[in-house]
Amino acid sequence: MLVISGPSGSGKSTLVKRLLQDTRVVFSISCTTRPPRPGELDGRDYHFLTLEDFRARVERNAFIEWAEVYGNLYGTPREPIERALAEGKVYLLEIDVQGALKLKSLGVEATYVFISPPDLATLRARLEGRGTDKPEAVERRMSKARDEMNEAPRYDHIVINRDLEAALAEVRRLAGLSDSTGETGA
Repeated sequence: MLVISGPSGSGKSTLVKRLLQDTRVVFSISCTTRPPRPGELDGRDYHFLTLEDFRARVERNAFIEWAEVYGNLYGTPREPIERALAEGKVYLLEIDVQGALKLKSLGVEATYVFISPPDLATLRARLEGRGTDKPEAVERRMSKARDEMNEAPRYDHIVINRDLEAALAEVRRLAGLSDSTGETGA
């Protein structure tokens, strides 16, 4: 299992999209109680659940971890992980720092990789360049990023995303995907 996290704007989602071009990689689709953003689809981006359904799944121990982030609940479903690992696949979780460190503290075996921006100025430029967040939201994300970057040493590996191709090659190496077997295109 490969666990990837890092601050919003670090490039982790772009890296994940590239990793998913490899047929040996299965992506974890998290569950959330937040509403879908424009363009997001249930079952592709997240499993969008009601608060009641989410809580019922917590009671059934259907998540390997769950947490509240920005006032919404997010959880990692247990069953798809078990299925992918039984098939010999790399199960990829893109998860927030809080969730990753919770998994690590629970002893969940995985390669934990923190994706870091080169510096906070670059991160700010990326967040502002998206044009999706109001200035207050950018400030909130920057504050959270500072806290998250302080947790980076708790991960197995830190990959600084200065150059997307170099960062991708490093993450592929760490995941045991360095050869081209399973590649469906780049």
